[in-house]
Amino acid sequence: MGSKRRRKIAILAGPRSAAKHGKARPRGRPDALVVPGPLFGGLAHFASAQERRDAGKALRDKVPRDVHATWKRSNGVDPLAILRASDTGREPVLVPIRYGRMLASPFTFYRGAAAVMAADLAKTPANGERVQACGDCHLMNFGGFATPERNIIFDINDFDETLPGPWEWDVKRLAASFVLAARGNGLSEAKARDLAVTCARSYRKHLAAFADMNPLSVWYARITVDDFVEGMPKAFQKDVRAAAARAMKRTPDTDFPKLADMVGGRLGIRDTPPLIFHHPETRVPDFLEFLEKLLAAYRQSLADDRRRLLDQYKPVDAAIKVVGIGSVGRRCWVVLLMSASNDPLFLQVKEAAQSVMEPFVGRSLYRHHGERIVVGQKLMQPASDVFLGWVTGTKGRQFYVRQLRDAKIKPIVETMDAGRLTVYAERCGWSLARAHSKAADTNAIVGYLGKSDRFDEAIGRFARSYADQTERDHAALKAAVRKGHIAVHREV
Repeated sequence: MGSKRRRKIAILAGPRSAAKHGKARPRGRPDALVVPGPLFGGLAHFASAQERRDAGKALRDKVPRDVHATWKRSNGVDPLAILRASDTGREPVLVPIRYGRMLASPFTFYRGAAAVMAADLAKTPANGERVQACGDCHLMNFGGFATPERNIIFDINDFDETLPGPWEWDVKRLAASFVLAARGNGLSEAKARDLAVTCARSYRKHLAAFADMNPLSVWYARITVDDFVEGMPKAFQKDVRAAAARAMKRTPDTDFPKLADMVGGRLGIRDTPPLIFHHPETRVPDFLEFLEKLLAAYRQSLADDRRRLLDQYKPVDAAIKVVGIGSVGRRCWVVLLMSASNDPLFLQVKEAAQSVMEPFVGRSLYRHHGERIVVGQKLMQPASDVFLGWVTGTKGRQFYVRQLRDAKIKPIVETMDAGRLTVYAERCGWSLARAHSKAADTNAIVGYLGKSDRFDEAIGRFARSYADQTERDHAALKAAVRKGHIAVHREV
């Protein structure tokens, strides 16, 4: 069919490095992959799935699977110095809350120390394959939420650190989080290790299953409530289905009495300091006018149909809300909007900073970190919030926007026994495999992992060693607090 002219296609989160095709990675675009393709018509010339798997298997010679078990911190990595450096740009009054939450346990420390682990993982073995990575892939960043079609699915739900990078990083961070959670729940060391192995095994097996599917089937794949509870004990199934039913009943209308009230003679968000409060910026006379302009700029990041939906609401108030652990201190606004018929809508406008992965894997293709998060989330999730977008605020601060509490189900890990944690580990590994497979050909990773449990067992050993490291880092934080070097606010 005519000439066989070819062009270069930049594909986000590609699994192959450009160097393997004789092309240097474009400067300033480390998350782009250059592959040849036809300009018009004809068939794209791709390596076969088996060729990709064979190439992945060959990588074992350079990076044996057993080597992923090794862990020893490199000289020069100071966890507390990394944490203090990440305080830059945060609201100073909120930083002690962050450290107070991290101080609670080794697991809460781990949740707030994504930057520390990124620095550590940068020194660990990787086979060179890249995916769209979560960047902060611990077990509390998974959960249930409603799709735009109002169905509950289970998936990753935090993408603040997302960036194309080594697939191993997400697997290792997820596995180590299960060891820490197990220890926190008083489970045996053998069970803690088994949970990490279960998670890695589930990832390996489901990744292979997704690699056998066609791209459209992978793109549409999702873990429904029925999928999640399949094979569970009946009591656990009942609890999950009940949680899903409760989540679907939570709407902006049910949140409204908890978050809003008549404030100073007008409708507004209720202050509950220090976790929800009105920033001094909201006290200026023209704040609502500024808020309308900000939302108008955010509107440009939405598709036309979502813009029409947003246009049916008008902003009435905004306040700062403290969320999570690692995010504490970053500006996170809750914006209250009302429709003409007095129906509420709460939007979360959360500050988007540089990914913790960026110093080690290179800059994002997207200069706006809000856009980076939105694109990464859409590349990894099977369905995303209808209001997902981004905007630039005052002083050049970058934000991304989504609904607040849209039928979310958060795992209550502290109440899970060994059986439930095992099921949860399997589902998280499954979900991560789906997310890595959505926008990438993972056949090379599948070939590298193979059918044996060598990688799974290696991850189990790594997870225990890194959990030990986290406990030492948590102890160092406690010592720094005792000496008065770090201020903390302990919540009641």
